[in-house]
Amino acid sequence: MNTHLTCSIVDDEPLAVSLLESYVNRTPFLELRGKYCSVITAMNELLSDPVDLLLLDIQMPELSGMEFSRLLPAKTKVIFTTAFAQYAVDSYRVNALDYLLKPISYTDFLQAAQKALDWFEKTKPEVESLFIRSEYKLQHVDLSTLLYVEGWKDYVRLYVAGEQRPIVSLLSMKAVEELLPASRFVRVHRSFIVNVTKIDAIERNRIVFGKEYIPISDNYRQKFFDFLSEHSILLGK
Repeated sequence: MNTHLTCSIVDDEPLAVSLLESYVNRTPFLELRGKYCSVITAMNELLSDPVDLLLLDIQMPELSGMEFSRLLPAKTKVIFTTAFAQYAVDSYRVNALDYLLKPISYTDFLQAAQKALDWFEKTKPEVESLFIRSEYKLQHVDLSTLLYVEGWKDYVRLYVAGEQRPIVSLLSMKAVEELLPASRFVRVHRSFIVNVTKIDAIERNRIVFGKEYIPISDNYRQKFFDFLSEHSILLGK
Protein backbone atom coordinates (compact mmCIF):
# COMPACT_ATOMS: atom_id res chain seq x y z
CA MET A 1 0.00 0.00 0.00
CA ASN A 2 1.25 3.43 -0.82
CA THR A 3 1.83 5.82 2.05
CA HIS A 4 1.98 9.60 1.92
CA LEU A 5 3.34 11.43 4.95
CA THR A 6 2.19 14.89 5.93
CA CYS A 7 5.05 17.02 7.21
CA SER A 8 5.97 20.45 8.52
CA ILE A 9 9.22 22.38 8.92
CA VAL A 10 10.28 24.39 11.98
CA ASP A 11 13.55 26.35 11.78
CA ASP A 12 14.36 29.91 12.79
CA GLU A 13 16.60 30.36 9.72
CA PRO A 14 14.51 31.30 6.63
CA LEU A 15 17.16 29.93 4.25
CA ALA A 16 17.10 26.57 6.02
CA VAL A 17 13.29 26.50 5.77
CA SER A 18 13.46 27.27 2.05
CA LEU A 19 16.02 24.51 1.44
CA LEU A 20 13.99 21.90 3.31
CA GLU A 21 10.82 23.03 1.55
CA SER A 22 12.50 22.44 -1.82
CA TYR A 23 13.57 18.96 -0.66
CA VAL A 24 10.06 18.10 0.52
CA ASN A 25 8.60 19.21 -2.82
CA ARG A 26 11.04 16.92 -4.66
CA THR A 27 10.02 13.89 -2.58
CA PRO A 28 6.85 12.21 -3.95
CA PHE A 29 5.65 10.64 -0.70
CA LEU A 30 5.89 13.85 1.37
CA GLU A 31 3.14 16.47 1.58
CA LEU A 32 4.10 19.82 3.10
CA ARG A 33 1.45 21.13 5.48
CA GLY A 34 3.30 24.05 7.06
CA LYS A 35 6.60 25.89 7.50
CA TYR A 36 7.48 28.01 10.51
CA CYS A 37 10.34 30.21 11.68
CA SER A 38 8.95 30.32 15.22
CA VAL A 39 8.30 27.47 17.63
CA ILE A 40 5.51 29.42 19.30
CA THR A 41 3.67 29.90 16.00
CA ALA A 42 4.18 26.26 15.07
CA MET A 43 3.01 25.03 18.45
CA ASN A 44 -0.51 26.42 18.07
CA GLU A 45 -1.10 24.50 14.85
CA LEU A 46 0.95 21.33 15.32
CA LEU A 47 -0.61 20.45 18.67
CA SER A 48 -4.18 20.87 17.44
CA ASP A 49 -3.64 19.51 13.93
CA PRO A 50 -0.64 17.16 14.09
CA VAL A 51 1.34 16.01 11.06
CA ASP A 52 3.04 12.67 10.54
CA LEU A 53 6.57 14.02 10.30
CA LEU A 54 8.22 17.17 11.66
CA LEU A 55 11.57 18.51 10.41
CA LEU A 56 12.66 20.32 13.54
CA ASP A 57 15.71 22.50 14.22
CA ILE A 58 17.28 21.89 17.63
CA GLN A 59 18.70 25.33 18.42
CA MET A 60 16.00 28.00 18.46
CA PRO A 61 15.62 31.10 20.66
CA GLU A 62 12.15 30.66 22.17
CA LEU A 63 12.16 26.95 22.92
CA SER A 64 14.68 24.31 21.89
CA GLY A 65 13.68 21.63 19.44
CA MET A 66 14.36 19.01 22.11
CA GLU A 67 11.91 20.67 24.49
CA PHE A 68 9.31 21.21 21.81
CA SER A 69 9.51 17.56 20.67
CA ARG A 70 8.39 16.44 24.14
CA LEU A 71 5.15 18.39 23.70
CA LEU A 72 4.20 16.85 20.38
CA PRO A 73 1.42 14.26 20.01
CA ALA A 74 2.54 10.64 19.75
CA LYS A 75 1.34 10.63 16.14
CA THR A 76 4.08 13.05 15.09
CA LYS A 77 7.57 11.67 14.52
CA VAL A 78 10.60 13.95 14.41
CA ILE A 79 13.68 14.30 12.24
CA PHE A 80 15.97 16.84 13.89
CA THR A 81 18.09 19.26 11.90
CA THR A 82 21.17 20.76 13.53
CA ALA A 83 24.54 22.32 12.84
CA PHE A 84 26.07 20.56 15.83
CA ALA A 85 26.92 16.84 15.76
CA GLN A 86 26.98 16.59 19.57
CA TYR A 87 23.18 16.74 19.61
CA ALA A 88 22.90 13.39 17.84
CA VAL A 89 22.77 11.32 21.04
CA ASP A 90 20.22 13.64 22.63
CA SER A 91 17.98 13.34 19.57
CA TYR A 92 17.65 9.59 20.07
CA ARG A 93 16.84 10.05 23.75
CA VAL A 94 13.59 11.73 22.72
CA ASN A 95 12.80 8.97 20.19
CA ALA A 96 13.59 10.96 17.06
CA LEU A 97 13.54 8.89 13.89
CA ASP A 98 16.74 10.50 12.65
CA TYR A 99 18.80 13.69 12.66
CA LEU A 100 20.33 15.66 9.80
CA LEU A 101 23.57 17.59 10.15
CA LYS A 102 23.68 20.96 8.40
CA PRO A 103 24.48 21.73 5.61
CA ILE A 104 21.95 19.12 4.53
CA SER A 105 22.27 17.46 1.13
CA TYR A 106 19.23 16.09 -0.67
CA THR A 107 20.75 12.60 -0.55
CA ASP A 108 20.92 12.69 3.26
CA PHE A 109 17.45 14.21 3.44
CA LEU A 110 15.97 11.51 1.21
CA GLN A 111 17.57 8.74 3.27
CA ALA A 112 16.05 10.15 6.46
CA ALA A 113 12.65 10.62 4.77
CA GLN A 114 12.75 7.04 3.48
CA LYS A 115 13.56 5.85 7.01
CA ALA A 116 10.45 7.66 8.23
CA LEU A 117 8.34 6.17 5.44
CA ASP A 118 9.58 2.66 6.29
CA TRP A 119 8.70 3.23 9.96
CA PHE A 120 5.14 4.32 9.14
CA GLU A 121 4.70 1.44 6.68
CA LYS A 122 5.71 -1.12 9.31
CA THR A 123 3.48 0.33 12.01
CA LYS A 124 0.41 0.97 9.86
CA PRO A 125 -2.58 -1.26 10.77
CA GLU A 126 -3.37 -3.64 7.95
CA VAL A 127 -6.68 -3.49 6.13
CA GLU A 128 -8.83 -6.55 6.87
CA SER A 129 -11.61 -5.96 4.36
CA LEU A 130 -12.56 -3.93 1.31
CA PHE A 131 -15.75 -2.68 -0.30
CA ILE A 132 -15.47 -3.24 -4.05
CA ARG A 133 -17.87 -1.63 -6.50
CA SER A 134 -19.35 -4.40 -8.65
CA GLU A 135 -22.56 -4.52 -10.68
CA TYR A 136 -23.94 -1.24 -9.30
CA LYS A 137 -23.36 -2.16 -5.67
CA LEU A 138 -20.57 -2.16 -3.10
CA GLN A 139 -19.51 -5.74 -2.46
CA HIS A 140 -17.86 -6.48 0.89
CA VAL A 141 -14.71 -8.63 0.62
CA ASP A 142 -13.15 -10.15 3.74
CA LEU A 143 -9.47 -10.38 2.82
CA SER A 144 -9.04 -13.55 4.85
CA THR A 145 -11.27 -15.28 2.25
CA LEU A 146 -9.74 -13.70 -0.86
CA LEU A 147 -7.73 -16.34 -2.75
CA TYR A 148 -6.37 -14.38 -5.70
CA VAL A 149 -7.00 -11.50 -8.08
CA GLU A 150 -6.92 -11.79 -11.86
CA GLY A 151 -6.46 -8.91 -14.27
CA TRP A 152 -8.91 -9.06 -17.16
CA LYS A 153 -8.74 -6.25 -19.74
CA ASP A 154 -9.82 -3.08 -17.90
CA TYR A 155 -11.33 -5.10 -15.04
CA VAL A 156 -10.21 -7.33 -12.21
CA ARG A 157 -11.75 -10.56 -10.99
CA LEU A 158 -11.55 -11.30 -7.28
CA TYR A 159 -11.82 -14.98 -6.41
CA VAL A 160 -13.22 -15.58 -2.93
CA ALA A 161 -13.23 -18.91 -1.08
CA GLY A 162 -16.66 -20.56 -1.10
CA GLU A 163 -17.99 -18.38 -3.94
CA GLN A 164 -18.70 -19.95 -7.34
CA ARG A 165 -18.32 -16.71 -9.30
CA PRO A 166 -15.61 -14.06 -8.98
CA ILE A 167 -16.37 -10.46 -8.08
CA VAL A 168 -15.79 -8.31 -11.15
CA SER A 169 -14.87 -4.64 -10.84
CA LEU A 170 -13.61 -1.83 -13.07
CA LEU A 171 -10.19 -1.48 -11.44
CA SER A 172 -6.58 -1.77 -12.52
CA MET A 173 -4.23 -4.42 -11.13
CA LYS A 174 -1.97 -1.66 -9.87
CA ALA A 175 -4.79 -0.08 -7.88
CA VAL A 176 -5.70 -3.41 -6.28
CA GLU A 177 -2.08 -4.24 -5.54
CA GLU A 178 -1.69 -0.95 -3.66
CA LEU A 179 -4.80 -1.64 -1.56
CA LEU A 180 -3.90 -5.18 -0.47
CA PRO A 181 -1.67 -5.82 2.59
CA ALA A 182 1.86 -6.53 1.38
CA SER A 183 2.41 -9.04 4.20
CA ARG A 184 -0.08 -11.51 2.65
CA PHE A 185 -0.59 -10.63 -1.00
CA VAL A 186 2.09 -10.77 -3.67
CA ARG A 187 2.05 -10.37 -7.42
CA VAL A 188 3.25 -13.47 -9.26
CA HIS A 189 2.30 -12.57 -12.82
CA ARG A 190 1.28 -9.52 -14.83
CA SER A 191 -2.30 -10.75 -14.46
CA PHE A 192 -2.32 -12.37 -10.99
CA ILE A 193 -1.97 -11.36 -7.33
CA VAL A 194 -2.23 -14.22 -4.81
CA ASN A 195 -2.98 -14.55 -1.11
CA VAL A 196 0.07 -16.50 0.05
CA THR A 197 -1.73 -17.77 3.17
CA LYS A 198 -4.28 -19.56 0.97
CA ILE A 199 -1.89 -21.40 -1.36
CA ASP A 200 -2.37 -25.18 -1.36
CA ALA A 201 0.83 -26.03 -3.23
CA ILE A 202 3.44 -24.74 -5.67
CA GLU A 203 4.44 -26.99 -8.53
CA ARG A 204 6.30 -26.45 -11.81
CA ASN A 205 6.09 -22.66 -11.67
CA ARG A 206 2.38 -22.81 -10.88
CA ILE A 207 0.45 -22.01 -7.72
CA VAL A 208 -2.35 -24.38 -6.77
CA PHE A 209 -5.65 -23.23 -5.28
CA GLY A 210 -7.81 -26.37 -5.15
CA LYS A 211 -8.37 -27.21 -8.80
CA GLU A 212 -7.13 -23.86 -10.07
CA TYR A 213 -3.57 -23.23 -11.29
CA ILE A 214 -1.97 -19.76 -11.32
CA PRO A 215 1.19 -19.26 -13.42
CA ILE A 216 4.33 -17.70 -11.92
CA SER A 217 5.98 -15.59 -14.62
CA ASP A 218 9.75 -15.23 -14.96
CA ASN A 219 9.51 -11.49 -14.18
CA TYR A 220 7.96 -12.12 -10.76
CA ARG A 221 9.47 -15.50 -9.87
CA GLN A 222 12.46 -14.24 -7.84
CA LYS A 223 10.39 -11.68 -5.95
CA PHE A 224 7.80 -14.34 -5.11
CA PHE A 225 10.30 -16.87 -3.76
CA ASP A 226 12.14 -14.15 -1.85
CA PHE A 227 8.79 -13.32 -0.24
CA LEU A 228 8.29 -16.97 0.71
CA SER A 229 11.77 -17.15 2.21
CA GLU A 230 11.09 -14.09 4.37
CA HIS A 231 7.61 -15.11 5.54
CA SER A 232 7.75 -18.93 5.62
CA ILE A 233 10.04 -21.86 6.28
CA LEU A 234 11.10 -23.67 3.13
CA LEU A 235 12.22 -27.26 3.68
CA GLY A 236 13.89 -29.74 1.33
CA LYS A 237 15.47 -29.22 -2.06
